[in-house]
Amino acid sequence: MREVRIPAFAKINLCLDILGKRPDGYHELRTIFQTVSLHDELRLRASRQPGIFLSIQGNVVLSQEPTQKNLVYRAVDALRRALKIRSGVEMELRKTIPAGRGMGGGSSDAAAALLGYLRLTERTLPLPQLLEIGSSLGADVPFFLFGGRALGVSRGNEIYPLPDIPKLSVLIVSPRNIHVPTPDAYKWLKARPLTLTKSGADPKLWRFCALCWSAQGSGLSNDFERPVFRRHPRLAQIKRALLQRGAAEASLAGSGSAVFGVFPSPAQARRAAVGFPDDQTFVCETLSRDRYVRKMQGTH
Repeated sequence: MREVRIPAFAKINLCLDILGKRPDGYHELRTIFQTVSLHDELRLRASRQPGIFLSIQGNVVLSQEPTQKNLVYRAVDALRRALKIRSGVEMELRKTIPAGRGMGGGSSDAAAALLGYLRLTERTLPLPQLLEIGSSLGADVPFFLFGGRALGVSRGNEIYPLPDIPKLSVLIVSPRNIHVPTPDAYKWLKARPLTLTKSGADPKLWRFCALCWSAQGSGLSNDFERPVFRRHPRLAQIKRALLQRGAAEASLAGSGSAVFGVFPSPAQARRAAVGFPDDQTFVCETLSRDRYVRKMQGTH
């Protein structure tokens, strides 16, 4: 019976600026996403029985939740409705990306489910419609339909691919006992109402625009760091330790709680990882858009 295997890659934010709170209650973002090689794996198989069947390995909490709540299930359910498909599908999700650490694991799983199901059924959907479905599942999902390096605006769901940067070696430190729910991180921000019509130049916005088109990708920043570090000083300690152990730069991943450092080489990243025996560590590398697309299509 036909089977498709597809990876679901994690992301880091090279830059994450919060411009303010919008009238609809969401926050206006400017962020630069970057995919990394750390990934989950999703297997999809056609089933003789109608319906969607999902099993989850590698995360006890997710495996015990109702499958209908999982973004993978919801993604395939939305596609089946859009394509008017009644035949069944069996899926197995193997989790490696830690949940609730700001690396977009759930959103990436959802995007992998969308792309994998289209491959399995040998069907297509216009990109605007696929992006609309992705956006309805989560703000980060549209980014994972592109991968590589990309600008995210609005809630982060409006995506503009950017030129790739040279491959970077990355050490991600995921603290075992610190979980930062994204809604809490936004509450801690205490963002002011959004105003996009201020007179005069905004140095922060100019710096952000320059970073978008930089070929080096340097200048990590994240507006979540101050409020999140204030409540979880251990995360600030991890960032300092990464820099002390040779990272050229370090930053909070998304809204946390993972922290990552950029190292000159994989070997140096692996040596630095030894300094975090009480935490989960991942040595990985950034993925260009071309490599991302090839891997998502099942080619290498």
